[in-house]
Amino acid sequence: MKPVNTNNSEHYKWGNGSDGWHLLKSDKLSVIEERVSPGESEVRHFHKHSQQFFYVLSGIVTIEISEVRHTVESGQGIHVPAGIPHQLMNLSTSEIRFLVISEPRSHGDRVSA
Repeated sequence: MKPVNTNNSEHYKWGNGSDGWHLLKSDKLSVIEERVSPGESEVRHFHKHSQQFFYVLSGIVTIEISEVRHTVESGQGIHVPAGIPHQLMNLSTSEIRFLVISEPRSHGDRVSA
């Protein structure tokens, strides 16, 4: 066991220049740090089994949950229960960074909505 960060964790890219790092990757729990470029957004989706908690590290995240838009600022978080359609967006002019914690892990559990 050793401390983890974005320098020593599994990395992936998505969208147009956004990044994710698997800080913890197990079947029962996933912790990912993501950096999302201005104007970038996820595809609207839901997870059959995974609940998620998004915690904003920097910037302002816009997340639509069940067709209601929420603004989540640095130092705040929001829960998305399993089965609920959602879409994370960066509507600002600065990058955003956040943690997404999923239980159980959300990879392979995503359905377009």
